[in-house]
Amino acid sequence: MSMPFYVSPEQVMKDRADYARKGIARGRSLIALECAEGIVLIAENPSRRLFKISEIYDRIAFAGVGLYNEFNALKIAGVRLADLKGYQYSREDVTASSLAYAYAQTLGHVFTHEMKPYEVELLVAQVSAEGDGDNELFHIMYDGTVMDEEGFSVLGGQAESIAEQLKEQYREGISEAEAIRLGAKVLSNPDGEPLTADQLEVAALERDRGPRAFRRVKGAELEQILTG
Repeated sequence: MSMPFYVSPEQVMKDRADYARKGIARGRSLIALECAEGIVLIAENPSRRLFKISEIYDRIAFAGVGLYNEFNALKIAGVRLADLKGYQYSREDVTASSLAYAYAQTLGHVFTHEMKPYEVELLVAQVSAEGDGDNELFHIMYDGTVMDEEGFSVLGGQAESIAEQLKEQYREGISEAEAIRLGAKVLSNPDGEPLTADQLEVAALERDRGPRAFRRVKGAELEQILTG
């Protein structure tokens, strides 16, 4: 009689984490920066149809890196959850923190109970209303870990090296245009050409836009900002 194959729970969790991290690292990075006008989200993404950054509710944005089909399914689930909660209660009850915790619960369950973990990292960002608290940036990892970040957040790809650059170059209260230029700069390969408007996906949560704060920055406007 052959002995059953045994793998310790610690090794199983380590293997799943390594698998997810490697998949996420193969993708391109995404960053979010707080600025004077609100929050800017910037990703290296040459596609004009497959978005990494999307509106999820009035003042809330969603961003994901990793496998597109996985984080897009999570985005759709988040939109449905936000719409249902806003309809049942009030629109003010839909918050970035509640969505982040829901995503964390889903990713944590998949990581511990399914054969293959999700190869994604998520960001849920909420811009504050004028005089109504601070902006919120929730970075959710593949295993359900939630990080409440301030100033900026970096997901996927070369996240560590980009975060180090931002620690040196980011300053509180920069303008939206400055934040976009800084994001494009740190996302560029140091040995290559700077990223152009066609290679970037940029969106902003602007607190003065009214109920729906999300807008995309693209085309001639983005080109003009990048050329400064």
